[in-house]
Amino acid sequence: MTTNISIFDTTLRDGTQGEGISLSADDKLKIAQKLDALGVHYIEGGNPGSNSKDIEFFQRIRAFNLSAKVTAFGSTRRKNSLAEQDASLVRIAESGVPAATLVGKSWDFHVHTALQTSLEENLAMIYDSVAFLKRNGMEALFDAEHFFDGYKHNPEYAISVLKKAEEAGADWLVLCDTNGGTLPGEVHDIVTRIRKELNAPIGIHTHNDCELAVANSLAAVQAGARQVQGTINGYGERCGNANLCSIIPNLQIKMKYDVLSEEKLRSLTSTARYVSEIANVHMPVGQAFVGNAAFAHKGGIHVSAIMKDSKTYEHIQPELVGNKQRILVSELAGQSNIISKAQELGLDVNANNEKTKLIMDQIKELEHQGYQFEGADASLELLLREAFGGESKEIFKVESFKMLVEKTNGQMISEAIVKINVDGQQVYTAAEGNGPVNALDNALRKALVQFYPKIEEIHLSDYKVRVIDEKDATAAKVRVLIESTSLENTWSTVGVSSNVIEASWEALVDSIRYALLNMVKVESRHSDPHDRIGLVNH
Repeated sequence: MTTNISIFDTTLRDGTQGEGISLSADDKLKIAQKLDALGVHYIEGGNPGSNSKDIEFFQRIRAFNLSAKVTAFGSTRRKNSLAEQDASLVRIAESGVPAATLVGKSWDFHVHTALQTSLEENLAMIYDSVAFLKRNGMEALFDAEHFFDGYKHNPEYAISVLKKAEEAGADWLVLCDTNGGTLPGEVHDIVTRIRKELNAPIGIHTHNDCELAVANSLAAVQAGARQVQGTINGYGERCGNANLCSIIPNLQIKMKYDVLSEEKLRSLTSTARYVSEIANVHMPVGQAFVGNAAFAHKGGIHVSAIMKDSKTYEHIQPELVGNKQRILVSELAGQSNIISKAQELGLDVNANNEKTKLIMDQIKELEHQGYQFEGADASLELLLREAFGGESKEIFKVESFKMLVEKTNGQMISEAIVKINVDGQQVYTAAEGNGPVNALDNALRKALVQFYPKIEEIHLSDYKVRVIDEKDATAAKVRVLIESTSLENTWSTVGVSSNVIEASWEALVDSIRYALLNMVKVESRHSDPHDRIGLVNH
């Protein structure tokens, strides 16, 4: 019989305390819907009375009828007061959501130092606040802040805090490693002991200050915790919260707990990347399970083995979490890398193909010049399609471009002039932008949009410049990596030159070519082949 584990997502509350993360009410509503589609059981939206964004979120979320329990957050009542007169608790009760999490002190040091009250008054604050939620018909979750530090310092008092919350009717008792300094073995031992003292189910809430939040969460579940609190991509204050994108597949795939349906688990990667996009925070490529490089293979020996059986270098099938295997091609690549990558694109390639060796030599030479294809899959695909006779149709031809940069009235103005040819029709456009690259991007799109209206769905999401030969100072070569995003996909392209504008232009043109080529492939499967791939305005 499988054991159910409840997933409590606090991306919208604890996650927003991470440095550089700020979500509007609209952002929070979008993420809440994505989390609900993933299948998490609780979505903590914030404090319904703390700021205007959270107030708006709780007002608007009622209309969405989510399957997950939307949860409000707050603290226990103020010392020496009444729960019924505590404005924060009253707003929680009036928020219209079915559940609320209250945080209370479980470390005697914090009671004396932070609250500056007695241990007995702290217990009364906890009891009164939890009982207030229950009288108002809400599910009550009690977050025992700093529990593990408190237990190690004064176990009798830490346990009395939990028992007081349980006595008041708390539905969940959540043990928090708030400072993130506890080790997995300690977490397992303490949770094991606590379970013997209590009847209410236990939850775990960990922070990542020692890079152990995921390990501590798993250790708590092994010891009997039945709810895990965390955030998507591990967002949170300081070093972050426990990363649900690692916890969920470890619990379900490795430890065989019942967490999400298999179908919903396959949406984990897309959820992680969606939240990253909305939060405007780039995911680490090597993030476990959902990162772009989580199942990427570069060494020739590895790739050769992967082609025989993916289990040789993959601990799970990437599709289980919605990710995919990637074969990286670089100067370290063997013939297996080229063959595997080309076959992935549907190109007819084998070891006896003379072009395989030629393209491998070409890639090694290009990387010697400064190109980096392992981080620019789209540029690599264009190169392989051209080499192996795939779909390398020249959708547009660049005839020339010109850049003008002027400083007037204290402002820098960039203007790009682009001349292209589309099916024999010459187009000449100009556009301004916030810097040279943005101006070039705007001018190229302006020239192409009349032929390919869907190009408006594409936007440049990241732009990186790397100096290759620092010793050459301002004459050094630079490598430009551009990441572009559409409604369905994200891709990267590369350009190299001693002129940063030329390198940027090369990467930009490759990005647009790749996007249009894939639009051609998609549209040609669904439309009249004589219609210009369904992209032209009629």
